[in-house]
Amino acid sequence: MEALAIAAPDAPAIICDDGALTRGDFDKSANRLARAYAARGLGFGDRATITLPNCVDFFVACLAVWRLGAVPNPVSNRLAAPERRAIVARAQPKLIIGADSDDSGVSCIPVGFEPSDDLSDAPLPDQIPPNERAMASGGSTGLPKLIVASNPAVYDENFASAIFKAKRAVLVPGPLYHAAPWSSAWQALFAGCMVVSMERFDARRTLELVEKHSVDRLGLVPTMMHRIWRLPAEERQAFDVSSLEFVMTGGAPCPAWLMRNWIDWLGADVMHEAFGPSERIGGTFITGREWLEHPGSVGTPVGGAKIKILDDDGHEAPAGTMGEIYMMPAGGPGSTYQYVGAQAQTTDDGWESVGDMGYLDADGYLYLGDRRSDMILSAGRNIYPAEIEAVLDAFVGVASSAIIGLPDDDLGQAIHAIIECANDLEPAALRDHVASNLVHYKIPSTFEFVRERLRDDAGKLRRAALRKARTETDNP
Repeated sequence: MEALAIAAPDAPAIICDDGALTRGDFDKSANRLARAYAARGLGFGDRATITLPNCVDFFVACLAVWRLGAVPNPVSNRLAAPERRAIVARAQPKLIIGADSDDSGVSCIPVGFEPSDDLSDAPLPDQIPPNERAMASGGSTGLPKLIVASNPAVYDENFASAIFKAKRAVLVPGPLYHAAPWSSAWQALFAGCMVVSMERFDARRTLELVEKHSVDRLGLVPTMMHRIWRLPAEERQAFDVSSLEFVMTGGAPCPAWLMRNWIDWLGADVMHEAFGPSERIGGTFITGREWLEHPGSVGTPVGGAKIKILDDDGHEAPAGTMGEIYMMPAGGPGSTYQYVGAQAQTTDDGWESVGDMGYLDADGYLYLGDRRSDMILSAGRNIYPAEIEAVLDAFVGVASSAIIGLPDDDLGQAIHAIIECANDLEPAALRDHVASNLVHYKIPSTFEFVRERLRDDAGKLRRAALRKARTETDNP
């Protein structure tokens, strides 16, 4: 970042809802803030929990932490106090940035903190942090765990060049405490791009920002794609999005109907999809043109990683058979991360799974199911929620949906559909829609309609929490 600032100090670096920074201001602000953090005891190898929204201060705080050789631990600023305490207990940070106080006794830096003007903004001695980041898990599987990247905080030009080099503007609408938005934002910044971010995703505003800043790189989770697609056609078409050259989706299975509509809208050369866990043990990638040949796929392995599918007995599953996805990173077992507060799920020879289900076709293309923990066992049949949710979400008026299994004396688990909608829907019409698209045993037994959002800004569902709320209500 220092080299970029020297080369073009007045070039725009960051644009957020709360302001903007040039490269030069970004560089100097991070130096001054790093000295303030050092005065609070932050040093090489320490962790700093950053609980700020997507904003200018988030970027400056992360760069300041790195410049001390310390490791950022980004978390949501909307966590409840017990949730944040659990993460802090795992991370053991030296500093919490974005909090007025914390009962853990860790030193806190409040929102809006301004370092003293007496502190120098001159360059600091180079220190390479031993870990690029320490991400907290999404919490969907219970208590939080920390995913500590094994790689040091060093910019990988070869990784970024294929997507970000010499491009104009990258829009990052997702929360920066999640792996994909984090990686996109920093790789783009260090490649010399201008990064545009927003505090909370909004479908219309996303299109406004694309037009305003001539954005040519955009990353979206399927939930965001769905909300944009559900805008009235005349509203969506009112914006000039012709600058877009590369749109990437990932983070969850993207329904085939949704991907196909986006390809029809923006073009097969623009749309791409990727899959890979935060642990970086492997990943896949597919272009829009490939997707048309393999609809529903998330692509083939990239970066030298390997993928195989294992059945319940630990045997490799044949093509087309659903099983658990196991990966092997290019650097071998244990080369990409370490857990704090969890144990990796590995085979005897080092292949690793994070619980995702899927299958490979005869050409080696991967298709996603659900997480193993989300699978519903009903009347002896394996039910994958994502398949039903894709059908529900295609119904006009459905903003989002969640499928969970509820205890049932007869079936073991009954399929329960939670439907997020802005206006009242006709349950019979929705049921008919599902029945015309799914076999009878995949049709939900019950439907529930809600107004509140089911998914967070990263498109993640808290199925365990949804299930718990409904089972505790039924069994006080």
